[in-house]
Amino acid sequence: MEVLAVAAVAVGAFAQAATGMGFSLVAAPALVALLGPQRGVPTVLLLAVLASLLPLSRGRRHARLRDAGRLLVPALLGMPVAAWLLRGVDTRVLAVATGCAVLVGVALLARGVRSPFLRRPAGAWCAGLASAGLNVLGGVGGPPIGLYAANAGWPGHESRATLHAFFLIQNVATAAVLGFVPPSWPAVAALVCGAAAGMALAPRIAPAAARTGVLAVSGAGALALIGGALG
Repeated sequence: MEVLAVAAVAVGAFAQAATGMGFSLVAAPALVALLGPQRGVPTVLLLAVLASLLPLSRGRRHARLRDAGRLLVPALLGMPVAAWLLRGVDTRVLAVATGCAVLVGVALLARGVRSPFLRRPAGAWCAGLASAGLNVLGGVGGPPIGLYAANAGWPGHESRATLHAFFLIQNVATAAVLGFVPPSWPAVAALVCGAAAGMALAPRIAPAAARTGVLAVSGAGALALIGGALG
């Protein structure tokens, strides 16, 4: 199980660097299954910080900081409320809820949901609040933000940099509320290798192919997490 979790970290870091999101979708189910929600979620959050920081260090000039801030305001306001509402919930319930949240996010992203609502200020608030709740629940706050970005129509390099900036700040803040659990050195090494590969290959990977791979691995991991919690 530990080997699979480390492999998931590497694949998630590759996806994050190549597309702007995907680390938590891929890595969270494996790490939560290995460590349990109480330790797994904070571990995912710290690793996700690194997964965004490394590619952002190279592409930060492309980040749309105003758009990232528009999403961060509701996300940061909603995060402590979500943490308060979820404290004391049974770990098996959290694990199943995390898996289900990943599956719903995968389905919505796979369908490429389009809505004029997501281009409005209220859409940014809904996306930020939903991301805050999912991030506290299982470290998987990406799908609402991914849907918002897909509807915003940002160019690829700007989309990746903006998503990196958003997730970097969000995950630091969420980790500060939930507590810090240091990841293992093999996981950190796997993340660095995956991120480096993703940064190198990002210009050569077709966006549709990258998205399909991320969604397939994420869905499989979510099903495994749910099965383990219910078994």
